[in-house]
Amino acid sequence: MDYMASDGGAWSPYLVGALIGLLSMATFYFSNQPIGASTAYARIAGLIGKVFSKRHTESLKFYQETKPSIQWDVTLLLGILLGAAIAAYTGGEITGYWVPPLWEERFGSSYALRLGVAFLGGAVMAFGARLAGGCTSGHGISGALQLSVGSWVALICFFIGGMTTAKLMFGI
Repeated sequence: MDYMASDGGAWSPYLVGALIGLLSMATFYFSNQPIGASTAYARIAGLIGKVFSKRHTESLKFYQETKPSIQWDVTLLLGILLGAAIAAYTGGEITGYWVPPLWEERFGSSYALRLGVAFLGGAVMAFGARLAGGCTSGHGISGALQLSVGSWVALICFFIGGMTTAKLMFGI
């Protein structure tokens, strides 16, 4: 079995899973912090909020407890974006499609619809992550690694939600 690449040149999920596990352990060891991305998005929103409405942003309880600043989790987000680009490039998965063929077959070729649904989906996911007290990486990786019951429940719900959405949207 080739652990470096699966069919089509994509990175092996076994290798990537092992690397994410090592990253999570190293993060706990060196920073005593779990891996998570949703707080980083909130920090970035706070930084933007301070530019446009400093007094309002500083009055919010969340930003009194969690200062909007560039911390390690913000740099983790940058690393995720860079890593995804490298993985897509080296795995031959950069297609250049604004509207992927599977989407176009089901919903048509409208760029506006595709981007609108993507934006709406991202907003709903961000809201859900803040409501749940963590995102898929926070609960699914770090929380599950610590055997947190709440994180395991959240992880199961992520899979149920993903499968339900795929079934409703694409009949998969």
